[in-house]
Amino acid sequence: MLSTFIIALREGLEAALIVGILMAYLIKTNRTHLRRPLWIGVTLALLLSLSLGAILSFTSHQLGPHGEEIFAGNLAVAAVALVTWMVFWMKRTARNMRHELENKVDHAIHVGSLAMGITAFVAVAREGLETALFIYTNFSTVKTSLAPSIGLVLGLASAVGLGFLIYRRAISFNLAKFFKITGVALIIVAAGVLANGLGDLQSAGWLPGATTRAWNIDSWMAPDSFIASVLSGSIGFATTMSWLQVGAWAIYLSAVLSRYLSSAKTQVTKPA
Repeated sequence: MLSTFIIALREGLEAALIVGILMAYLIKTNRTHLRRPLWIGVTLALLLSLSLGAILSFTSHQLGPHGEEIFAGNLAVAAVALVTWMVFWMKRTARNMRHELENKVDHAIHVGSLAMGITAFVAVAREGLETALFIYTNFSTVKTSLAPSIGLVLGLASAVGLGFLIYRRAISFNLAKFFKITGVALIIVAAGVLANGLGDLQSAGWLPGATTRAWNIDSWMAPDSFIASVLSGSIGFATTMSWLQVGAWAIYLSAVLSRYLSSAKTQVTKPA
């Protein structure tokens, strides 16, 4: 529940801020007639993201146990690579995002309303597709879908609410600090998704070392227990893990997290 809440909150707020920036610029420049194609683009992006989630779930259920492990494992590795890239990309572009979006709107004005819709579609679809892929891989690591579903709904609702309040200037808070903290949380979740994905590939025979266990505590903690599900869905801890999983988790977390925090420190201390 916690991991899906964090994912939905961060990615949802990014999308909400993008829409808010586009809307505010249209109003500021007296181009309110373009709000309709903007919302059409946003709606299509959301439908595409939902369709991707549905396709992934349908495909997974149509495969046998062996095929599902291969499918989930490969998607987990792909999702981790995508999320890692997006976390660093957001850190680099966050300061200039408003300026870049406004430039794209100005360019779209000369092309037509269709270009405005495409601009909104691409901006929101990037966040939505990433969220759908990462949420699916996170769902596949837990034994129940109830708690992750609640976290997903609460995260998206909170993101929409915060985005609306920020747009209306009803609230203000340090977005740089928010994205830094949630970026760290996403990296921790991604490390767990990577470990679980490698475990699926080991079970399917695609990777060696499936029987070389770092630990097996199934005797005193049931894999489908509440605590095990929380730990699995948040930090990637499983009651049975191989040395490959533990090693990949530790290497990814230490390497990516140290790079992320060091780059954040460099940006903060950089002279104005």
